[in-house]
Amino acid sequence: MSLLDSFKSMFGSASAPSSGVGRRSMNRGKVNIDARFERLRSSVSGTMSNFFVARDLENKKVVGVKLCDPEKVKFFEARFKGLNKPSEGEIALGMVHPLIVETFEAGMSTRDEPFLVMEYIEGPSLQKIIAEKNELAVEKSRLTLIRNMAESLLFVHNHDYIHRDICPRNYICLPDVSGLKLIDFGLTVPATPAFMAAGNRTGTPLYMAPEVVRRRPTDKRVDVFSFGVSCYCLCAFDFPWQASQTNGRAALYHDTSPPKDILAARPDLDPRLARAIMQAMNPKLEERTPSLEVFLRQIHGVENATI
Repeated sequence: MSLLDSFKSMFGSASAPSSGVGRRSMNRGKVNIDARFERLRSSVSGTMSNFFVARDLENKKVVGVKLCDPEKVKFFEARFKGLNKPSEGEIALGMVHPLIVETFEAGMSTRDEPFLVMEYIEGPSLQKIIAEKNELAVEKSRLTLIRNMAESLLFVHNHDYIHRDICPRNYICLPDVSGLKLIDFGLTVPATPAFMAAGNRTGTPLYMAPEVVRRRPTDKRVDVFSFGVSCYCLCAFDFPWQASQTNGRAALYHDTSPPKDILAARPDLDPRLARAIMQAMNPKLEERTPSLEVFLRQIHGVENATI
């Protein structure tokens, strides 16, 4: 499996960060997608977009192409009317980091569809590994994967954005699962008061912080919570709360019932890593890990995920 399996749910975007934009581009003209790209793999439909693997006929590179549904994107962006919100493409172009999937180009198709052209990684999504409970794939790299997850998200936060959809499907592993990269800025917003006001109830319910589902004011700690749940799933191959419901009601459990202790599921975890994960996904905002930088300090001395 490849990047395709993670893009099934990937869709949905203050001025864009300037780092690295010089070697990437916003295409101001309209692009004929069918003429420009040779499709190599069939399209995968998501909530707001389609994704396919293609050969860019301009430079012969194999890339991922994300085509967004213009009506759905317009509906999503309408909730931020008057706030001068950057597009997904503008945000993605600025996210230049070794642990973030590279976006080469963004623009508008001749059919008025927003599109992104991005790096293609021939590796499984973290979601696939977790769903298959593939211990063999991650037993030697689990700690590295967790650090990669934290470092990529820390970069996003340091550029004053909130990702808003941190979950295993939005991390793509390298082919040998020795590392991973973060994807998808479709729900990403600037970390400014206007965008952190109560009411933006977007994200993936099973990973959603209580303050999101309760429509309370938010900050970067909503990502820390989702990150913690993702780490829990990577270690335990299970959810800390019930997973029978996957709609918006799923997140209502997150501050009404205690999470399962990760050491009950994985007693062989290094206790320092276990404590750091449990604190990161603490439903009580004031007791939650305040930042990814703190999380990385907490596990600095950990050499292996298990003991």
